[in-house]
Amino acid sequence: MDDITLPKAVENFIAATNANDANALAAVFGDGATVHDDGKTWTGEAEIHEWIQGHLIDPKIVLTPTSFAGDRLVASGDGEFPGGPLSFAFVFGIKDDQVTDLAIDPV
Repeated sequence: MDDITLPKAVENFIAATNANDANALAAVFGDGATVHDDGKTWTGEAEIHEWIQGHLIDPKIVLTPTSFAGDRLVASGDGEFPGGPLSFAFVFGIKDDQVTDLAIDPV
């Protein structure tokens, strides 16, 4: 990650994920944000909190960025889940240093 320049919102997302900090993760998302992951969509604060807990906090995900271009981060994700580490693409919509939309797909 030394040579990868990331927008502040993406830096905050990675730092909060790697710290396993649900409150800091929730603060990364703006009002009315949407997350698309595992074929489902989570919208708004309550649903995104549910997604954060189930998909990032409970499995203790740690992200290691490998590239960033445009709005797309590719990172290796490891944690307490079978088959890890796995590579994922995170496509961020960002406004005013907050995530407005996030789509995650395996790479």
